[in-house]
Amino acid sequence: MIAIVDYNMGNLASVQNAFAKLGEETVVENDPKKFKDYDKLILPGVGAFGDAMEHLRERNMIDALKDYAKSTKYMLGICLGMQLLFESSEEFGKHEGLGLIKGSVTAFDTSKFSEPLKVPHMGWNRMFTENHPLFKNLDDEHYLYFVHTYHVNCANEEDIIGRTDYGYKFTSAVAHDNVMGIQSHPEKSHENGLKILENFIGL
Repeated sequence: MIAIVDYNMGNLASVQNAFAKLGEETVVENDPKKFKDYDKLILPGVGAFGDAMEHLRERNMIDALKDYAKSTKYMLGICLGMQLLFESSEEFGKHEGLGLIKGSVTAFDTSKFSEPLKVPHMGWNRMFTENHPLFKNLDDEHYLYFVHTYHVNCANEEDIIGRTDYGYKFTSAVAHDNVMGIQSHPEKSHENGLKILENFIGL
């Protein structure tokens, strides 16, 4: 059974509906004591990093998520949920993250853009992926749907499994042992997104 973490910072219905299309039953879970009972965990998220961490803190979910990550069970962070996996963020001040993957979250540096582009990065864009089970039976580059103003800076190259070009190349998918994250919204990315979720189910 897969649980979708409910900490009042994400569009849970669309994620749950995407899994339902694949015939996979999921549970929207807001009790951190029950996290350990699930085979896999989804950490979604839409909004600001600091607010998200405060919501997790208020619901006593931080230690439960860290304990889950120490197990061999798989966890997937989506969009803001991926960013929360990292050590810190500079979004509206300095905020501490879950620290499950080494690195930080920073705003797009428009001074480095190779061409004038709008921020937030919104719409369809290609992800260039490494050979990882999350992208099984997908092309090495495929289109996914993005909506974000900040992106991760991964400290360890070996944790990077996907990159996307928007002004410059940024990390758009990560994996460290059983903890994974994807910056795009697979639940909004049609066939390619569903394939990623299907691969997650099959891990």
